[in-house]
Amino acid sequence: MPATFSDPIWHKPQMAPGFRSELSSGGTLDVVIVGGGIMGLSTALHAARAGLSVQVLDTGAIGQGASGLNGGQVIPGLKYDPEWLIGHSGKERGEALVEFAASTADAVFDVIRDEKLAVPFTRNGWIQAAHTKTALKAAANRDRQWRLRGAQVELLDQAGIAAMTGARGYLGGWLDRRAGVVDPLSYTLELARVASAAGAGIAEQQRVVKLGKEAGVWRVSTQGGAELRAKSVVLATNAYTDGLLPGLAQTIVPLHSFQIATAPLPADLAASILPGGQAVSDSRRILVYYRKSADGRMVLGGRGRMALPSSPADWAHCERALLRLYPPLAGIAIEKRWFGRVALTPDHLPHLHEPEKGLLAVVGCQGRGVGLMSALGKRMANYLASGDARQLPFPLSPIKPIPFHAFRQIGVAAAITWYRILDAFER
Repeated sequence: MPATFSDPIWHKPQMAPGFRSELSSGGTLDVVIVGGGIMGLSTALHAARAGLSVQVLDTGAIGQGASGLNGGQVIPGLKYDPEWLIGHSGKERGEALVEFAASTADAVFDVIRDEKLAVPFTRNGWIQAAHTKTALKAAANRDRQWRLRGAQVELLDQAGIAAMTGARGYLGGWLDRRAGVVDPLSYTLELARVASAAGAGIAEQQRVVKLGKEAGVWRVSTQGGAELRAKSVVLATNAYTDGLLPGLAQTIVPLHSFQIATAPLPADLAASILPGGQAVSDSRRILVYYRKSADGRMVLGGRGRMALPSSPADWAHCERALLRLYPPLAGIAIEKRWFGRVALTPDHLPHLHEPEKGLLAVVGCQGRGVGLMSALGKRMANYLASGDARQLPFPLSPIKPIPFHAFRQIGVAAAITWYRILDAFER
């Protein structure tokens, strides 16, 4: 893949190497975690702090996957509002789920503060921008539900959203002040550093190729010939899930998220665009999301083609969206283009599985992975330490492959094309 197509703007922390890649040898570990993204590292950190012996194995380098490539938006909540969650899950579990959903951004900013992570961040909120009356009505409903729970939220009218974003074309929106932005690569690498300092082993370039169980102990075999033994195994591979656990990859739809970044904005433009430093996602069916980076660039992302990109033209839809929102940026160069893989589940909720005792899997970030997986990792560690399933905000469910999964991505690609057409004509 040419470097120009895998060249994000995010940076490693300006400090000494954060952790040493090391592989455990001998003995039986409490837990092996397959996948060194935010979910795996958050679980490792909190499990190590709880006194468990932990080894993280990652196929590539830490931060090389979606955890280090995403837009860095830290958004609390789930795709669904509190009333839906309670209606769907029942009063007791629903209330617990709403409480968890409200806490996911806190999980990120608390660990940055408490662990003194070297992570550039701003916590001034996230804006859900409405481009139709229907979307604005939905925003008002969401605002009402979260206000009743004491959340720091605000409904924005047309003038308000124009002032906060500097963008064209919105009728209003919703501001959630609990949210913020981080440099996702710094955050991921710093999680690895503090997890390592807490006692977790972290090994890069270690593809796990086989899982087996013998006398109640899991055996984890790597492509390089290493074999680890553990009481529990956590699969935290999400969109990069392969055939290691049969059927798991068929429960998700992996998609590509493409992003662009401009050159640093001139001072006059920077002052009028997102002056408060908020992140934004819009209300379109094929939404775009955007923010300013710590060094003053505009960063915008959205769904990309299903195949790997082959030329800068594959990012043209992102450039069109940027200029639709901000026509004055027409003369500003696009300096960086990159992409990552995300995973969706059919019900737009994370799925937790334990097909055998001590074998756990988590899939489905739904585009909110920074906060969601940070918070879920702590809960997963609590479950590993206690065995109490009440520690988990989502129920443990059976693995149910999506019917006709092989054709699902073809259908998704067609749906994306159709939704883009609808978005173009909708007012």
